[in-house]
Amino acid sequence: MGKRRRVAERRKTRPAVIGGVIAVVVGGAGIGAYALFGGGAAAEDGTSITAAEREKARTGPLSAKEVTTAAQAFLTAWQQGEVTGAAAATDDAAAAKALLAAYAKDAHIEGLSLTPGTRTGDTVPFTVKGTVSYQGVSKPLSYRSSLTVVRRAADGAPLVGWQPSVLHPDLRAGDRFVTGEAGTPPVTALDRDGEELTTEKYASLGPVLDGLREKYGKTAGGKAGVELRVVRGKASQKQKLSDKTVLELSEGTPGEVKTTLSATLQAAAEQQVASRARASVVVLRPSTGEILAVANGNPNFNTAFQGSLAPGSTMKVITSSLLIEKGLASPEKAHPCPKYFSYGGWKFQNDDKFEIKGGTFTASFARSCNTAFISQAPELDDDDLTKQAQQVFGLSLNNWSVGVPTFDGAVPVQSAAPMAASLIGQGGVRMNPLNMASVSATVKAGVFHQPYLVAPSVDDRTLAKASRTMSADTLAKLRELMAYTAAYGTAAEAMAGVSGDVGAKTGSAEVDGQKKPNGWFTAFRGDLAAAGVVQAAGHGGETAGPIVAALLKQGG
Repeated sequence: MGKRRRVAERRKTRPAVIGGVIAVVVGGAGIGAYALFGGGAAAEDGTSITAAEREKARTGPLSAKEVTTAAQAFLTAWQQGEVTGAAAATDDAAAAKALLAAYAKDAHIEGLSLTPGTRTGDTVPFTVKGTVSYQGVSKPLSYRSSLTVVRRAADGAPLVGWQPSVLHPDLRAGDRFVTGEAGTPPVTALDRDGEELTTEKYASLGPVLDGLREKYGKTAGGKAGVELRVVRGKASQKQKLSDKTVLELSEGTPGEVKTTLSATLQAAAEQQVASRARASVVVLRPSTGEILAVANGNPNFNTAFQGSLAPGSTMKVITSSLLIEKGLASPEKAHPCPKYFSYGGWKFQNDDKFEIKGGTFTASFARSCNTAFISQAPELDDDDLTKQAQQVFGLSLNNWSVGVPTFDGAVPVQSAAPMAASLIGQGGVRMNPLNMASVSATVKAGVFHQPYLVAPSVDDRTLAKASRTMSADTLAKLRELMAYTAAYGTAAEAMAGVSGDVGAKTGSAEVDGQKKPNGWFTAFRGDLAAAGVVQAAGHGGETAGPIVAALLKQGG
């Protein structure tokens, strides 16, 4: 077996063993609200802030009056159609003016009325009402949005912090708000037994239904109508976000698309995530890859399919398969689990700094001992974990063809400390519940079946395949580890009462700047596999575990 050591630059302070968080900053340099706030830096009339004015720049928390005044100035100008004035009331007048002008021109909204709600801190919610009129057809429009007031860096003036979602909560940078003939006919989505799937019945299916329309609308036999919709720009398309219908003015004729979803399990999944903020879950059938349920606590983004999050210790299922294959671990054999293990200049530790003396690999897996896995990093090549994820579990190749947009996991080749962190689902590793449900499904089925929402026979598409399978010995040992964890390890409390052929793994993924970790849980029961995440909520056994277990019970 290859042995490749890396010498990393040591740091004076102990670095975290977690993956970094990428913050996307929307907006740019502030442009002054010269008409609303008495002149300022970079005002549109070319004036600039004097040194004396900078001396008097306002600082500190915004007062209630500053927030409400700034919000009212923006809303009043926007309502009156004063695009320049409304844009000047924001901290990015150029970007605001462009989108406000496009909104006025392309959305065909008349009689615009903006009503502010009750302020919460620096944020002001508001209601948008008006009438959308296009080619003799009119319909009332009503939706809710919000804005946040910030201080301009130059002089402390209170301005609306600009972002496209101020105009509509579904708008992102580069998106447009357009009324006209729909480019794609609508679809009626059906579950596996022919029951219609709607957002009225299943609130979190919105992104899924949008994706189905985008993929199958032109081939399902429907006819487009006229509607107000969000048309995605390049940035949103890169994130695989679909166009979204906001208001239908004249009905098109929908075509039908049959999915693999189970209305019964979907309803149960919706119920499970509804009571938990930022929860997402997926249930699928290991023997085929059919997706039976997908639900998100946030109905505006399909985290379950498109999320990109560090999976924490649920990744140890993949890592364990690698270690067993290489002869570096076996359930019944002794395996180190010290309090600490240093590698590549980083010092890794276990939760609460626990250690297991004289324990087996089963004990380390069941209790989720980080150092038991990190300690094997010196024996691995940099690309071993990447190859295992790709070749055996079908992940990180960006080639899944599910029927709607998905993120197919990322296990980049890394070296030194980041490579070691990847072994425990941190570093550069990124997954979502669909990916991790597929991991459990692969263990249960013994072979990777690409998950899918629409049968490939509908459009003759080719599903992704893994290039190899685990040996019978490795598979048996991996199932043994997951079964023991479900019965006696960190997953036992959640899996109590889940009978039959079961296996599970918990995970807790630390995120920079977040007080509580993201809680993960992946498990199988018979011919069902499921995975869930509850972000910023705590350990997976206590947060995502009950969600997954309830759905495995529901599936019978």
